[in-house]
Amino acid sequence: MEHPILFISLVLQALGLPVPHTVVGHSFIEQLCTPYMTYTWFVMAFLVMVSCMTLGKMELVPGSGQNFWEVIIGGLMGMLEENLGEKGAKMLFPMMATFFLYILTSNMIGLIPGFTSPTANLNITLAMTIVVWLTHHYLGFKYHGLHYYRHFMGPNKWLAPLMFVLEVVGNLARLVSLSMRLFGNIFAKEVLLSVLFMLAGAFFAPLPILMLGVLVSVIQAVVFVLLSTIYCAGSMAPAH
Repeated sequence: MEHPILFISLVLQALGLPVPHTVVGHSFIEQLCTPYMTYTWFVMAFLVMVSCMTLGKMELVPGSGQNFWEVIIGGLMGMLEENLGEKGAKMLFPMMATFFLYILTSNMIGLIPGFTSPTANLNITLAMTIVVWLTHHYLGFKYHGLHYYRHFMGPNKWLAPLMFVLEVVGNLARLVSLSMRLFGNIFAKEVLLSVLFMLAGAFFAPLPILMLGVLVSVIQAVVFVLLSTIYCAGSMAPAH
């Protein structure tokens, strides 16, 4: 089966690199050149380039670029402070802001014909979820030491064994729910847009879905960061 026509495929061909015919690829080089990997690097380079172009010189009276970033950073910081407090927000802001900007940009570029969203691949969403999962447990042990186990015991000592099992299962389920929610929504958007472009692209039929895709892209980025923040806040809070 022929590989899909993607912008990055043309770049890889021009550089003499292999264009994988499957999602994973056979050789190590093909695995590095799969769309979700190459578009991940593309998104990272795009964010770095835009940041350098718009924040090269900070001014007392901000221009349009500086205004844009101040709104984004101020909004994210406000959301984090509501859940984590000022100290926790400053500590986790770099990670959460990186997640938000990466997820939002990755979701959005899938709306452009010839591009695909890295977040439409479970490998990407699961990797980010594992980082969040390990981080919130690290914070739990950092703030509570070995007493962190109390978060899994429930409020009643007689029900503690049952609650421990339920809490462990529920905590492990976060790996599935957080990763699958983002992956499922973005993958469905990609498939629906592909079908509409093939069937009725000349009649502007995909336009309503494109507008819905913008909304879904923003919402899923916010939901991922918000849930990640709540998980970290819960691990840092004292057990009841």
